[in-house]
Order: sequence, then structure tokens, then C-alpha cells
Amino acid sequence: MSENASGLGVGPSGIPLTVLPHGHGLLDSGSTASNAPPARDTTDPPNGGGDNREAPARFEIIHEGETEATQLPIHTVRRKLRGIHIFMIAVNGTLGTGLYVRSGQILELGGPLAVIFSFLFLGILTWAVMQCIAELLCLWPVPGAVPLFVRNFVDKELGDTVGVAYWYTYSIGFAALIATSASVLNYWTAGISGFSEGFAYVALPLILVIVNSVKVEIYGWIEVVTGIMKLIFLAIIIIWLPIAIFKFPRETEDGSHKYDKKVANNWFEAFMMCLSLAIFAYAGIENIAVSVIEARWPSQPSTRDSSRDSSEIFATPAIASPPEASSPQKHKTARDSVKRTIGFTAVVLPILVASAYTISGLFVSLGLKRDDCGLQRLSWMEDEKCGKPETDKEGFTFSPFILIAKTSTIPNLDHVLNAFILFTALTCANTNLYVASRTLFGITRNIRSGDSMPAALAWFGVTDRDRVPLRAMVVTALAFIWVPFLQGTKSVHTGSDAGKFHEILVQMGSVSIIIIWACLCLAYARYHYCIHKFRDSLAEDGIRLAGHREAESDAYPYQSHWQPVLAYGALGTCLFILLVCNGVFLWKEFHVFPFLMGYLTTIWFFGVWVLLKIYKKSWSPWNRLDAEATKTLIKELNDLRDISLEQPEDDSETTRWNWIRKHGSGDTGAR
Repeated sequence: MSENASGLGVGPSGIPLTVLPHGHGLLDSGSTASNAPPARDTTDPPNGGGDNREAPARFEIIHEGETEATQLPIHTVRRKLRGIHIFMIAVNGTLGTGLYVRSGQILELGGPLAVIFSFLFLGILTWAVMQCIAELLCLWPVPGAVPLFVRNFVDKELGDTVGVAYWYTYSIGFAALIATSASVLNYWTAGISGFSEGFAYVALPLILVIVNSVKVEIYGWIEVVTGIMKLIFLAIIIIWLPIAIFKFPRETEDGSHKYDKKVANNWFEAFMMCLSLAIFAYAGIENIAVSVIEARWPSQPSTRDSSRDSSEIFATPAIASPPEASSPQKHKTARDSVKRTIGFTAVVLPILVASAYTISGLFVSLGLKRDDCGLQRLSWMEDEKCGKPETDKEGFTFSPFILIAKTSTIPNLDHVLNAFILFTALTCANTNLYVASRTLFGITRNIRSGDSMPAALAWFGVTDRDRVPLRAMVVTALAFIWVPFLQGTKSVHTGSDAGKFHEILVQMGSVSIIIIWACLCLAYARYHYCIHKFRDSLAEDGIRLAGHREAESDAYPYQSHWQPVLAYGALGTCLFILLVCNGVFLWKEFHVFPFLMGYLTTIWFFGVWVLLKIYKKSWSPWNRLDAEATKTLIKELNDLRDISLEQPEDDSETTRWNWIRKHGSGDTGAR
């Protein structure tokens, strides 16, 4: 698909990622440097290009008398991702195995209607969440946006906790998808001793690390190719399913009265459980907030007052205007590109995914009975009718799609679908590794502390010569590499102690993403509240966010609908799933296992947040945002945005040692 057709923007050559203010680092020590305001570029005007990772990037603090240390180029990434790359990364990160595996478990638990309504309901929820994220991200397309927005608009320590939780979500997701890939491979290789341990658990992660190690512009096109293939395969499945279903007879069922009565007291309770399970299929839809770290937007001159903007919406008092003003047309081009890319993804992707999931779920409901013994069941419940699944036999699968294919008369269809599910799992694992590594890099690259623990974490905030955060990537891949070994050559959902432990870890990732969505919705709600409550005070400094938003002005990049009601509704829904739906599994009968699955993540998240509060001696539960604090916050975000949109100088012949010698001698080229 062409970018013009899709509405995704592209820009010229990339730029190195400039530093965030020190106060945005995880576990900052609270020193003067840690609380310093954002830096702005004081280098010479750019010459174009931007392929060199060694290009100078000297910064100074805006306030007189405070100077920030020169930033080494090892803390930068290549800004080479186009709009189509960002969209396809989101597609690959969302379209995983959730549909192809979890839909069968949902069908068994809640019946046909639960499959349809759970995917549809969560599609609406993710659309609402994406509207909140997109509006903030279009205003400020800055690196580390997920924890940064929470940190600024809600609470600093909460933002740090969100950053850690976000990394965990995708790191454990990577390991879980490797385990799923091994289970899918087991459909063919069950009789081959040591294959899962040797190939699936070792070789496949190594291959994915190698793929993620290439230059980001190459990686982006890998995501495009695999994403297009995944969408084509999904379309083929949606077309094929009704054909395969009607190749064999089946009895009709009343979906409203079919649910697992051993688990739930009524259908609605079963439906709430299904919502908790179906979240796994939508995890990743928000990852545009991560890939923006390497996005390529149209350039603007770097020698400009970074707290000013060509439109009135971001205008703030000038601070010693530079000799060369920024081109309003270039800035408008960059802003329009951001709006096209992020706005298009935020609107289209949730609708696309929800439609595909709902239609596929409908056909699965038509193709299988709820009590089919091939469907996956809750691992802590025993089924007297079906017994324990024989997961170590060749041809075993939990996927309802393959079960339908095996029952149909189309030859070898099950093998084709199994290959596609394997491809889906591996490409999603590849994207999870990308998102997790960039998240870890983003939250550690700005650490400035003399304490041993934060200083050790700063080791991960470094890139290699291709500007790939290889350290963060390898650590991410190794962090939970032991998890797939828990299942051995069998499927994880066997009811064994190792299988239950694995399932708890994976479900913690699903619960974590709900917490993150809730925090982002809360961040948007506080942003919306502040710009309206302090609109007059902000307008005195030329910040007219509320006015431009209400007028639907072109100066406001993206206006989401029905705000702030939509944000509060999404926040309430996330909390409902988090606190109520995750606990419904205990209503019929208490089990330790579902309790840990549902609430261990919440307990862990709250505990980390409290520990960070104690560590930083910060006793306020949230940021107290008055008019002055809101002005400062918005100006800082504007500085970060302007730096992120700037074009670096083309210094392709500079080596790292030349760069160090240049800055060591004081020759920075600053005027």
C-alpha cells in the first residue's frame, strides 16, 4: 500500500534522538542536574542527511548559568521510520496469537455470543484509549511518550512504574510468543526429541535478536513486508472460514444460554471472564507511542527558539531569538506528517483489528460447538467429559481454526493454517522484542545519578554503531528466556505446576497492559482538565490549547471525539476489567491460581510505585498542577517536541573519537 493512499506521512532524512531533560530519567537522584529543565540544541544549522550516529549534539540549559553536560552520540537512535513503518509495527504487535488461540478458550467459557461481544467490546475500548494517546502524541511526538505523559500529568513515580511495567509486558510477551511458537511447531515435531529445546527455545530467539539488530530503516521494511503478509493471510482466513464450516454439518446452538456452568453462575459472569482473557489479543495496539522514538518527520532548522512554535497554539515568550528563524512551512509539514501517521493509526487500527477479530470469532462460533473437547479450558479446572489433553502427541492443537480445518474436507488445510499461526506468532514476537528494547532504552538513557543502582541501569541506555539499542535488546531477550523451558515439549495449558507458573507470568503481561491504558487515559483526563481550568492564565503566555481545541482549529494537530467523557469512560472500563472482571474467576469458587493471575500484577504495580515514592521521598500521591506548573510542563514538552522534530547536521565522516576530540577541545561549532 502506498503512503499517499493510506494517509501515512513520510519525511526527509532522520535525526538523532536528543536527550530528554534529566528529570525524566528513571530513578533520578533528585540532584540539581536531575531537576534541570529541558535542553535545547545550540549546534550549527543542519546540512541535511542525518545518517551519522557520531554527529555532534551539544546542549545547554535554557536558564542562564546552568549548563548540561555534552551528550555522547551513543545515546541516540536512527530516525528513519516512515509512517508506513510505524503503522505496520502496530499491526504486527497487535495481530498475534490471541485470536487464533484465545478465541477457542473464550468460546468454551462463555459460548458463541461471548466470543463476538468480547472482541467487539474491547475493540471499542481500545479505540477510546487510542484517541486519548493520539491527541497527546500528535501534540508532543516525543520519545518515551508512554511513561512521560503519565509522569508529567499524573505522578512522577507512577510514570516510572508505568515504564517498568510496559517493558515487562512486552518482554514477557516475547517469551510467551516463543513458547507459543514451540507449541505450534509441536503440531509437526512432537516425535522429534530435543527439537523444541534446541530450535524453538534457543535458535528462534537468537534469529529474532539478529533481525532486530539491523539498521532501523531495514527493520522497518521487514515489518512492512511481514505486516502485509499477515493482513493478506487474515483476509484469506476470513474468506475461507465460512467455506470450511459449511463443508460439514453441525447443529445450531442458543448462544445466550451456553457457558461453562462449572466456572460461572450465569452467562454475564462468564462474559466478564472472557473480557479478561480477550485483552491478550489487543495488547500492542498502543505501540505507536514507542516507535515514534525512531520516526522520521520533515525537518526544521535546529537553530531556533525551542519554546516557540510557528502556530499560536504553542507560542511562548521568546528567549533571545536566534539569528535564523524556523520556517513556518517546514514546521507545519512536520506537524501534518505527525497528524497523518498517528491520527490514521489511532483511528484505523482499532477498527481494523476489532472487525477482523469479531468476524473471525463469529465464524469460529459457527464452526465449533462450545463443548468441543479440542477447545482449551481453564487450566485449574478438571473436565470429566474430556479429561486432560494429550499435548505431547503429534497433531495436537488448541487453535479453533485448525480444529475447524481438520473437520472440513479441504485437504492439508490444517497444515497451511498452522504454518500461518506460526508465522503470526514469530512476527509478533519480533515486534514485542523491538517495543520492549526501545522501552528499556528510553527509560534508562536519561539516567543521571551517582547512586549505584540507577548508574547500573544507565548501562542499558546505549546504542551500537548502527544506533540500535543492542544492550537493551539482548537483556530483554534474555530476561525471560527461561520461561518457555517451563513447558518443555508440551503445551503450557496442562494444569501442571510449571504450566500454571508460566500462565501466571503471561497473564501478568495482559493485566499490565490494562493498567498502562488506564494510566494513559488518566494522563489525558488531567491534561484536558488543566488546559481548560487554567486557560486564561495559559493564554497570557500565548498557550491557547483549550481555545484551539474547542474551535477545531487547524493549529491543533488532532482533536479526539467526546472528550473528556471518552477518557473517563475508558478509564472506568479499564478499572472495571482490572478489579472486577479479573476477580469473577473467584466468585464461583476460590482458587489461588486465578487469584494470582488476576491480582498479582496489580499488587506488584502498586508495590513498585510505593517503593519508588519511599526511595525518592516523594509523599504526594500525584503532581499538584496549578497554573504555573502547567505552563512549565507544557513549555518543557514543547521543547522536547521541537528537538524531536529537528534535523541534525550531516556529519557522515565523523567518527566517535573525532567527535570526542572535537568536544574535548571545545570546538563545537556553536555560534
